[in-house]
Amino acid sequence: MIETTFPHHLTKRSIRAALEEDLGLAGDITGNAVIAPDETMTCSITSREQGVIAGLPLAINAFRVHDPSIEFTRKMHDGDKVEVGDVVLTIKGNSRAILAAERVALNYLCHLSGIASLTAKFVEQVEGTKAAICCTRKTLPGLRAFQKYAVRAGGGRNHRYGLDQAILIKDNHIASAGGIKEVLDKVRINASHMVRVEIEVDTLEQLQEVLNYKVDAVLLDNMSPDTLKKAVALVEGRAICEASGGVNLQTVKRIAQSGVNLISVGALTHSAPVFDFGLDEA
Repeated sequence: MIETTFPHHLTKRSIRAALEEDLGLAGDITGNAVIAPDETMTCSITSREQGVIAGLPLAINAFRVHDPSIEFTRKMHDGDKVEVGDVVLTIKGNSRAILAAERVALNYLCHLSGIASLTAKFVEQVEGTKAAICCTRKTLPGLRAFQKYAVRAGGGRNHRYGLDQAILIKDNHIASAGGIKEVLDKVRINASHMVRVEIEVDTLEQLQEVLNYKVDAVLLDNMSPDTLKKAVALVEGRAICEASGGVNLQTVKRIAQSGVNLISVGALTHSAPVFDFGLDEA
């Protein structure tokens, strides 16, 4: 199990919005029509594929917010590897309540476990190198904290959470300011001394110019593995080297072997397949 910090303070707000969206004004009219009000059930959430779990706290709380009397027995934890047929959670309580909250709970669990599982595959590919896999801001609105948590559960790292957490100078910023020197001068004047600065470069010539100034990290964008290796040699440890662009499970190992410190992968959060969990009555 990978130790991570779950953003518990955000759960109720997110879950209430999700339940309101699903239950609408009238609630689960199917369950209310066919299930007796006092009927109870015991069921389990079971994995239907191999991967890594993330999002169990959200799944549990989706049931709890709808009905605090529902009881749970957790069999596994976020960050655990699961096989086909593994039971991750057993649930006991009112049948109407369980089935009404089921889809919201599984939506969180399946989505976040998909992110954790894809992240774990990328992490496995770079094993033995010094590169770490990190996510980006390419997340679903309202779910960023949970998606980034899922990346950590899969063994990855987080990039900045929002625009207010670090300065990342990209090509449009450089063009707007009038050049690399000009943009870094403006940053020095306007940024707090507590804020880290990273700048994107597309060529070795740009990188050489950047290295005339003090920055915390360089974002080496869409460079080939051979060019990345040359870029790392130029930096000589003066800044963190982050690679981005064209990263997939087929290319990530060669990128990591170039010697970069970080590899950012937008696909971790914007293109992870949904993990297959099912809820079945025991």
